[in-house]
Amino acid sequence: MAAGLVAAVLAVAAAAGLAGAAWLGERRLARTVDVRVVPVPYARDAAAIRPGKHVFESRGCAECHGSDGRGISVVTAQGIELHSPNITRGQGGVVSDYNEGDWVRAIRHGVNPAGHALLFMPSEAYNRMHDGELAALVAYVRSLPPVAGESATLALPFEYKVKYGLGLVRDASEKIDHRRPPPLAIAAAPTPEYGAYLAPLCTACHGANVGPMAHYDTLAKFVAMMRTGRRPDGSAIDASMPFLALRNLDDTELAAMYSYFRPQR
Repeated sequence: MAAGLVAAVLAVAAAAGLAGAAWLGERRLARTVDVRVVPVPYARDAAAIRPGKHVFESRGCAECHGSDGRGISVVTAQGIELHSPNITRGQGGVVSDYNEGDWVRAIRHGVNPAGHALLFMPSEAYNRMHDGELAALVAYVRSLPPVAGESATLALPFEYKVKYGLGLVRDASEKIDHRRPPPLAIAAAPTPEYGAYLAPLCTACHGANVGPMAHYDTLAKFVAMMRTGRRPDGSAIDASMPFLALRNLDDTELAAMYSYFRPQR
């Protein structure tokens, strides 16, 4: 009986602990993240829209918000139910009142205009985007035709709230050095230097050690993998890799990334 009582007490304590961790997760999501934002002036010339479209399609923006920007619904393997926000000026859009600083805050810092962390905005991949590229991306998004959509909706399962509350899961705003200024523009060329600039597209998820690059002993194999989502032996890579975006990287970008990540000989 005594052992059963102890077990019951421990079970109650564990349940209370988990509930407390989940509550902390909700509190963390509602917290205010104070970041110093340096606005990037709008690019108003049509010449910015074409490179902005390329950034939108190759950096994951279209994959998360839809090709027309209206937002999409996703249910992840972890049970997270998410509808990404409409980022057009149409009904239900969230960016109509964005100013130049708000775009920077959301893209570079992973924080919305109200100061709350954008839990699934991968700003750690975009934080090092130089001003010209960011301005081009914003110019393209602002040029999207208005379409009806919704603001973001998010339903987190209990287990995820617990992990977030315990700090086992971090949002992008916690991974970024917000004091670090953006880099200067770098010439697009098949060089390790340009590859280092593009590297956050990979290291944001993989960390500094980007997978078994030894399998890709030629540029052609690397490009084929990024464009098809398959290894050199034909096997499919985990579907969580954002190949719908990565396949839109151009030849120069892929060559630069390969020159940066390729195995040392």
